[in-house]
Amino acid sequence: MTTPPDSGRAEPRPPRRPSRLWLTIVILISIPVLILAAGGASLYLLSVGASAPDSYTRGGDAVWLGHAWVDGRNGDRQLAALAARLRDTGVRDLYVHTGPLNYDGTLPASLYPRAAWAITSLHRVMPGVRVHAWLGQRVGQGRLDLSSPVVRGNIVRAAGQALAVGFQGVHYNFEPVPDGDPGLLDLLDRTRAVMPPGRGVLSMSVHHIEPLPGMSLVGGLLLGHTKWWTPGYLTQVARRLDQVALMSYDTAQPTEALYSGYVRRQTQLALAAVPPSTHLLMGVPAYHDDNWTHHASAETVSAAIQGIRLGLGGDTRAGFGVALYVDFAATDADWNAYRREWAEGPGSGPSIPGARRPSP
Repeated sequence: MTTPPDSGRAEPRPPRRPSRLWLTIVILISIPVLILAAGGASLYLLSVGASAPDSYTRGGDAVWLGHAWVDGRNGDRQLAALAARLRDTGVRDLYVHTGPLNYDGTLPASLYPRAAWAITSLHRVMPGVRVHAWLGQRVGQGRLDLSSPVVRGNIVRAAGQALAVGFQGVHYNFEPVPDGDPGLLDLLDRTRAVMPPGRGVLSMSVHHIEPLPGMSLVGGLLLGHTKWWTPGYLTQVARRLDQVALMSYDTAQPTEALYSGYVRRQTQLALAAVPPSTHLLMGVPAYHDDNWTHHASAETVSAAIQGIRLGLGGDTRAGFGVALYVDFAATDADWNAYRREWAEGPGSGPSIPGARRPSP
């Protein structure tokens, strides 16, 4: 038998094995993708379900109002419109933007020349509401420094100024405050000491709660600050307050379902962390910015309320409500969603006796 002629083709090479470096890169990329996928699936599942029949207004809702109420831009026309919006709803508290504070914690009186008119007028058209001074500032290097005793003292004096004008409460908003920050706790203690006994209301907008243990620490390491607090720190803050309003928005969630699931989880965590003696409000986004932390198509009033109602479960505490942010950005659709899905409830009123309009 003759030998076939050589074809000139080279012997086939065995397939290359991926290098360790390439495998490492693939694993490092895959891990966060898998984590995100698992997190998204978990949030989607949290958005599904039926809410309890009594998960609607209990008469302790709130609205953040813009600075135009105290600087003269708003008048009788805006007053009548707001009164019509809130008539026969569960809104009891109005947080009126009166600052911002200076970085040293002081509050110039020139910022709120029409505060007395706003307080008197809001009470006149909406008897029973409480009007609070909303005081806040950005926290950080070169900004408001809550570690400074001088700054904290100035903030306490600013709170006293607001109460002297006639506001029934002080509502703080400081961002971002690190988890465990002792300066904030001291500020709240010192503010409490100047509140009129049994009359002044002390409240605060607070950060999200870490969805899983350790996320607050990880967020602080990656970002230099965190938007998440541990449940234990929220408990310490809440014990010093009459009201806590959790800012359950700016979540970066891309869809309504994922946002509803996130809010449900935040509601559950907040109910566990905030003592029943402190009134708990869950923030509802009635504004329409579009950026990497807030997608207006996802963070809707309806999606937030769906998550809140699911998160409530069977919890029947009377000291619970929602807080709408913010009056000057809210659309007709936002107000209608709040009224239809939360304020009016499935019948003529809530099943908790006397909860719709508690006495001030």
